[in-house]
Amino acid sequence: MEIISNFAEILLDMMENDIEKLNGYRGVLALSPIFVFVLFYLGVSMLAGDFYKMPVSVAFNVASVWAILITKGSLSRRIDIFSRGAANSDILYMIWIFILAGAFAALAKGIGAIDATVNLTLSVIPSQFVLPGMFLAACFVSLSIGTSVGTVTALVPLAVHLAEVAGGGDVALYVAVVLGGSFFGDNLSFISDTTIAATRTQGCRMNEKFKANINFALPAALVVLVLYYFIGVEHSVSQPQVGDINYWLVAPYLLVIALALAGVNVMVVLMSGVAASLLLGEVFGYGFVEMSGFMGSGIEGMGGLITVTLLSAGLLALIEHNGGIKFLIDWLTGKISGTRMAEFSIALLTGAVNVCTANNTIAILTVGNLSRGVSEKFGIAARKSASILDTSSCIVQCVIPYGAQMLLATGLAGISPLSLFEYMYYPAVLAVALVLSILIPSFRK
Repeated sequence: MEIISNFAEILLDMMENDIEKLNGYRGVLALSPIFVFVLFYLGVSMLAGDFYKMPVSVAFNVASVWAILITKGSLSRRIDIFSRGAANSDILYMIWIFILAGAFAALAKGIGAIDATVNLTLSVIPSQFVLPGMFLAACFVSLSIGTSVGTVTALVPLAVHLAEVAGGGDVALYVAVVLGGSFFGDNLSFISDTTIAATRTQGCRMNEKFKANINFALPAALVVLVLYYFIGVEHSVSQPQVGDINYWLVAPYLLVIALALAGVNVMVVLMSGVAASLLLGEVFGYGFVEMSGFMGSGIEGMGGLITVTLLSAGLLALIEHNGGIKFLIDWLTGKISGTRMAEFSIALLTGAVNVCTANNTIAILTVGNLSRGVSEKFGIAARKSASILDTSSCIVQCVIPYGAQMLLATGLAGISPLSLFEYMYYPAVLAVALVLSILIPSFRK
C-alpha cells in the first residue's frame, strides 16, 4: 500500500508540473500578439531601412488577426470580444478628444492663430531657450491639470511650429519635449487619475505619495531641463525675424491653456478653442465654409490615429480574455524574496500590465491590490509602493508607440511614433532615478 501511495504522489506531482507547463505555454501564447506587433513593426522597418515606412495601423492589423486566430470559440464570439474592447467607453471618449483636437489644431493653423502664438513666443524667449521653456511649460500645465492628454493637446501644435521656425525643423525633438513634460505632472499632480488610483489602492494619503515621489521625479526633471538647454543651444537657428504679431489671434491658445489650468474638462476646452477660433476667423475675413474645410482636413488627419486606437483596444481585450495579464501577474510575483526584489517586482508588474493595456490608470487598478499585499508582506511603506506604481506606469505609458498620448502627439505632428524614441530623455532619466530609489539606502528611507 505504501508503494502504491508513493507512486500516486509521484504521478500527481508529474501531472501538476505538466499543468503548470501547459498554463505557461497558454500564457505566453496569450501575450504573443504583443510580440507579433513589435516584431512585425520593428522588423519590417529595419528591413526597409526607414522607420517611417511601416504604418502602425498595418502592424496592429497583423497582430489583431493573430490574436483572433489563437482565441478559442466561434469566429463570431472572438470578433465580439475584439469589438467590445474597441467599443469601450474610455476608448470612444478618447476618440472624441482626437477628433476635436484635430479640428482645433487645423482651424487654429488655418486662421493664423498658431503663427501669431509662435511669433509672440519668439519675441519674448530667445530661440536657444525655447526647448527648455517648452519642457517647463509642459511640466507646469500637466501638474496643474493632472492630465498628460490635455497637455499634449494644448502644446504639441505650438511645439511643431516652434520647431519649424526656431528649432531647425527637428519636429520630433520638440514633440518629445512636450510629451516628457506632460508625464511629469501626470505622475505628481494631486488631481491626476493615476495619483488617485495609486494612493487609493495602496492606502496612503496623496501628500505622502507626493513627498516620496518628488524626491526622485524632481531631480530627474532638473537633469533633463539642463540637458534640453544644451540641446537647444545646439539645435537652435539664429534668432528668426519675427513679423507683426496679431495679438487677437493668440486668444484661442491662451483660452485653451487658461481653461486647462482651471481644470475644465478637456472636451469643453477644445470646443471652446474651436468656438473662439471660428469667431476670430469670421472677424478677420474667413468664411464659414473655408473654416469648415480647415476643420475637416484636421479631423480626416486623425483617421489613422483613430484606427490604431480601435485596433489596439480590441487586441488588448483579446489578450486579457485569453489570460495574458493573469499569466504576467502570476509569473512576476512567483519568486519574490527580499524588499528590493519586491519593489522591483511591483515596478516590473505595473510596467508589463501597462504594455498589455496601454492605459496607465487601468494598469495601476489591475495590479494595485496585489502590490499592496506584496508591500505589506515585505514591509514596504504604502507611500513608496504608490510612488513605484504611478512612476513605472507613467514611464511605460510615455514610450509605448500605441499609447494614447504618443499617438495623439505624433498624430498632431504628422510624424512616426518611432521618430520620438531617440529624444525621450525624461522617461529614461526617470527610470534611472526610480531604480536608484530602490537600490540606494538613502533613497529607500
